Amino acid sequence: MQNYFNYFTEIEECYQRCRGTRTLLSPLDWALIESWKEAGLPLPVVMLGIERAFEKFKARPRKYRLVNSLAYCSQEVVRAAEEARTAEVQEGTTGAPSASAAPFPPEEVRAFVLRNAAAVERARQTAREGGQQALVEDLAIVAAELRGIAEREVQAPSTDLEQLESRFSVLEDKLTASLTRAASVDLLARFRSEIDRGLAPSRRKMTALQIESLERQFLKKRLFEHHQVPRLSLFYL
Repeated sequence: MQNYFNYFTEIEECYQRCRGTRTLLSPLDWALIESWKEAGLPLPVVMLGIERAFEKFKARPRKYRLVNSLAYCSQEVVRAAEEARTAEVQEGTTGAPSASAAPFPPEEVRAFVLRNAAAVERARQTAREGGQQALVEDLAIVAAELRGIAEREVQAPSTDLEQLESRFSVLEDKLTASLTRAASVDLLARFRSEIDRGLAPSRRKMTALQIESLERQFLKKRLFEHHQVPRLSLFYL
């Protein structure tokens, strides 16, 4: 994937440029971007879909409303992705991407991982004070894993960052399951209500699969924020 570690920023800037304002993306918008990342949609394809969505919007005879959510672009993003896949099959260009230089020096990655380990430790202390023993144990395991990665695996410019990203993805999945188990019914219900309100204006423009992915990413985002657990992905470096 091109511009792998600029994925979020590039999409945000594309949306703002097309909209003509520097409006901030909502938590639901960020979750949507993450769902595209999770689905493996290439950055140029997502940006093309956003640009097409705005071109169609601007061509409408009555433009009395602004585009207020990135979800408005979801159908065009999916359409652009389908076209790109078809073109790859027809042209025989599918396969592994070419190697490129590492975007971050190892010392920067190591500092990022250690900061996350320290933040997880702080969240562990909060969980202990709240009597959430199972969460305490899970957070301890993740913090130890992060310290081990920082000390043993982030050492040289040749560090495989995509392999590290896979490790962080596994740890985030573990955290998501643990934070979900630790959350109260009332808290989860509150987050579900936020999702429903945020999706209401754009729900009919999205497929069931898109909605499911977006709901999952939004819930994950809110759980991490609530427990003050950092996102481990290098996208947040």
